[in-house]
Amino acid sequence: MAKKDVAAKPSSSSGGKKAKKKWSAKKVKDKSNNLVVLDKPTHERLFKEVPTYKLISQSVLVDRLRLNGSLARIAIRELEAQGLIKPLSRHHAQVIYTRATGDEKKPEVQAEAQSDEE
Repeated sequence: MAKKDVAAKPSSSSGGKKAKKKWSAKKVKDKSNNLVVLDKPTHERLFKEVPTYKLISQSVLVDRLRLNGSLARIAIRELEAQGLIKPLSRHHAQVIYTRATGDEKKPEVQAEAQSDEE
């Protein structure tokens, strides 16, 4: 009978308590420190450099100029109102613009010149 009791007992090497899993070990994304208000150097850079970009979107401005998303949308609207950029694709989530080349301005100037002659 003694042999049965020894076989029934679990040995100390099997099983046992494991260390608890630590859930805090995860990757943490660094918080970006983007501008909320335009300062003078960024404002000058916005109106000088951005109209030369081939692809202009809210994401591009946030990435390159370190602007807040809402500030980037406002800046894009201002650039479009001044005629420095033109829209390529309009979507409710993302609007894509490109630089306004001189080709679009020439017909407007010619149309104004023709109206002045009449």
